[in-house]
Amino acid sequence: MTFHVPTIDITPFVSGGTAEQRAAVAAAVDDACRTVGFMQIVGHGIPTPVTDGLAAAMDAFFALELESKKAWRTPPQINRGYSPPKSESLSLSLGVESANRMNDFFEAFNVGAAQSDYPGVELPADDYAENVWPDVADFEQRVAAYFSEAQRVAVTMTDIFEVALGLEPGFYAAHAAHSLDVLRMNNYALPPGRIELDGDLIGMGEHTDYGIVTVLWADQVKGLQVLGRDGSWNDVSPADDALLINLGDVTGRWTNDQWMSTLHRVKPPIVVVNGAGSIQRRRSAAFFHDGDIDAVISTMPWSVDAQHPNRYPEPITVGEHIRAKLAGSRAGTKNDAAGAEKERVLAARQ
Repeated sequence: MTFHVPTIDITPFVSGGTAEQRAAVAAAVDDACRTVGFMQIVGHGIPTPVTDGLAAAMDAFFALELESKKAWRTPPQINRGYSPPKSESLSLSLGVESANRMNDFFEAFNVGAAQSDYPGVELPADDYAENVWPDVADFEQRVAAYFSEAQRVAVTMTDIFEVALGLEPGFYAAHAAHSLDVLRMNNYALPPGRIELDGDLIGMGEHTDYGIVTVLWADQVKGLQVLGRDGSWNDVSPADDALLINLGDVTGRWTNDQWMSTLHRVKPPIVVVNGAGSIQRRRSAAFFHDGDIDAVISTMPWSVDAQHPNRYPEPITVGEHIRAKLAGSRAGTKNDAAGAEKERVLAARQ
């Protein structure tokens, strides 16, 4: 079967559409979620100046010297600030060892929903940490503008999910009143000049996303690869003005994996001459809409039957799930709670 990531126009859910138009969008999303777990969306309504501003802010920050960027590092349990190259390993978030434990060479900067965004709600300080903002001109303004737009798109996608799954309106809002939302800005590039390659250079190891839905802005440079049902890795690049959408583990648990939290990785193209490598730079910004930290996730009754036994019989909170995943990726602690997700990684490696 040919691997294909469909392009879906969500305009009927953004700027008004008929019931028939909205039903057609929901049906297309349902098919993509069941067969691929990825889709491209157009008609999302994010103005080009906002995405251009995000790209400019990322360029300005990542152009700083490494030691300057390290001033905005935070402890592993605080999912904010700067992550240098080779300080993380996404495969460990699924409980799978790599040859080198912390070997993902991307660098990143994270911002997210903070305690101050939800006044009157008592929330864990580590999970809803206040943001750190680098001293880069217009960085906070530009990133915050994109964060707001991406958050709107993520909520729009959950509106579509409600229609596609036949859920009561407000189902997702009830689980995301103080959603643990994070924007991760990624930069994939080797240091200036040439370096000796020490084995398989990994941009970002194979992993699934953690929450409900991910909204991804990315360059059209090759690098993102998505696992197909036949075990093949397939290159995926966004079309002009499109955003990539994929599902996370929370959605996989809710739907008993009938909607797919798909494995993906980043392996940017490397040019090797006499053992030394260079790489074409690639940028991306992933907005993770993860839900409330205290939301309890258990499989939806419709998703369990004789053909689909319950893969997740024990309910789990969003917070429990995400802390275990982050302890793997950021702190190097293998996530032994990853069951079905780990099986998929090992099967793909075989």
